[in-house]
Amino acid sequence: MSSMILGIDEVGRGPWAGPLVVGAVVLGDAAIEGLTDSKKLTKKKRDALDILIRDKASGFGLGWVPAEEIDAIGLSAALRLATRRAVEQVKTPYSEIIIDGTINFLSDTSKGQYVTTLPKADLLIQSVSAASIIAKVARDNYMALQDTIYPGYGFTHHVGYGTATHRTAIEKIGVTPLHRLSFAPLAKYRPDIAATTVIKKAPAVAQTTKQIGDAAEECAAGHLRGLGHDILARNWKTKFCEIDIVSLCGQTLYFTEVKYRKNAKRGDGLEAITARKQQQMRFAADYYAASHKLKGVAMQLVAIAVSGQPPAVDTYLEIE
Repeated sequence: MSSMILGIDEVGRGPWAGPLVVGAVVLGDAAIEGLTDSKKLTKKKRDALDILIRDKASGFGLGWVPAEEIDAIGLSAALRLATRRAVEQVKTPYSEIIIDGTINFLSDTSKGQYVTTLPKADLLIQSVSAASIIAKVARDNYMALQDTIYPGYGFTHHVGYGTATHRTAIEKIGVTPLHRLSFAPLAKYRPDIAATTVIKKAPAVAQTTKQIGDAAEECAAGHLRGLGHDILARNWKTKFCEIDIVSLCGQTLYFTEVKYRKNAKRGDGLEAITARKQQQMRFAADYYAASHKLKGVAMQLVAIAVSGQPPAVDTYLEIE
């Protein structure tokens, strides 16, 4: 059945900053009008279709690879990794896999033999169109959040691409952890080159306690995305407890508490997650599942320790 095609498309191959995101969608019997290449749609239309796809599709997944990982393994390997991460989240049966483009990013997996590559598939195959839309909306929203964490770059507008505005900001302010230093235009900012080159440093930006906390949570959320999580809620509150991040990976719901310390040497902050705090988290997780009518779903409590400025993840701990 053509409706059981797993469509795959990527967003963010060429930007100088931000993650690579791959979308994977099985539409099933969903009839959604207006699906096409995400780049041919207005933001308003993409956002509306994104909601419909997530609500009506038989299955979907998003695979994230952050800039640091792209620099470590290279763009080609990152594309394969992001594709695997996206596909692993799709539990709906499908009869065929179509990847937009000419490269089979699953060729080194057991699913590779079922793949058809097709240039312009995001224009021709609805499930691939849907994949391109959810990937672009997710990435664009993520980059818009970065404006509050790294002001002055205009990430909301160029979403990391090498525009003149972006280039000027880098020359004036410096680079961030979002920037892909393996890309040729930014090579001079690599630590091994910077040691012998005079480079402008990004000035320290005074931040409020809330901004620091938000940056730490976004860092943790980015780490979870890199592990294949789809972020469902941020700062979800009950009367007794607030969960910093609620996410879904595979068929498991994750409830994450983020703890930040300015300096990792002062402790990773996880000591603050006491037995009482864990009990509160479990109550909140149960309440979330009940309020969203989720029965029999697997749930996992997680603690993430973040430190430094800009923030970086020190510890990821699954709580028994």
